Amino acid sequence: MHATYAPLLDAVVEVLPTGVEVLFLADRGFADVELFKHLHRLGWHYRIRVKSNFLVYRGQQGMPISFYTLSTSHALFLHQVKITKARYGLVHLALAHHYPSRERWYVVSDQPTTTETFVEYGLRFDIEENFLDDKSNGFQLESSHIRSAARLSRLCLVLAVATLYLTSVGTAVVDQGERRQVDPHWFRGSSYFKIGWHWIRKALVQGWPIPTTVALQSALDLDPCIPSKSQAAKRQPLYFRGTTVDCVLPLEQRLSTA
Repeated sequence: MHATYAPLLDAVVEVLPTGVEVLFLADRGFADVELFKHLHRLGWHYRIRVKSNFLVYRGQQGMPISFYTLSTSHALFLHQVKITKARYGLVHLALAHHYPSRERWYVVSDQPTTTETFVEYGLRFDIEENFLDDKSNGFQLESSHIRSAARLSRLCLVLAVATLYLTSVGTAVVDQGERRQVDPHWFRGSSYFKIGWHWIRKALVQGWPIPTTVALQSALDLDPCIPSKSQAAKRQPLYFRGTTVDCVLPLEQRLSTA
């Protein structure tokens, strides 16, 4: 699978600003030694979730991650370990048993791990909103029934440009204090993409001028989306009791870092 998306990663390098620091985030489907090596060659950092059967080597004996017992709301940070049968490393792991979801998180990182590692990995879930906008909440991409890879690629390019434009319109509407004309919630309840979508539709009906520029602010979101008060009430800050173990390996093993 790595060979399939490696050219895409290389192409991204060509369009990135000089000197930018990249943090690559991915779920368990991308936990692959060849990907780790490729990211290392690119000079990118990464936080990638791995499965419970991933082998961890703190010495000669490898153990699956599930071997480490985690009590509720307890995090374990393993530094300078090797992973998989290929004994790739040295890398760092962040393991946690999250409450109240009772979900177990296992994240591999090229940098020493802390509780902040879980926050960084959590940024990956922002892409889920984009998937929703591409599908049922917006463009209905799956309804196209396009089977040609070339045609689908061209359509996705058009949708990407449209997403950029609508998101730009949405952020401008919020910044100008006009959001409640198209999103009546007391707090923002729709994505910037959807606010921009509704604004353009209303502008066409009302005869308002259509924005012709695209601009996205780099500042933090000052108007976070809150779909409902009940969901907002359930949100809790991450809290873990953490233990850090620095697994210093013998010198002859440390020399083989890929």
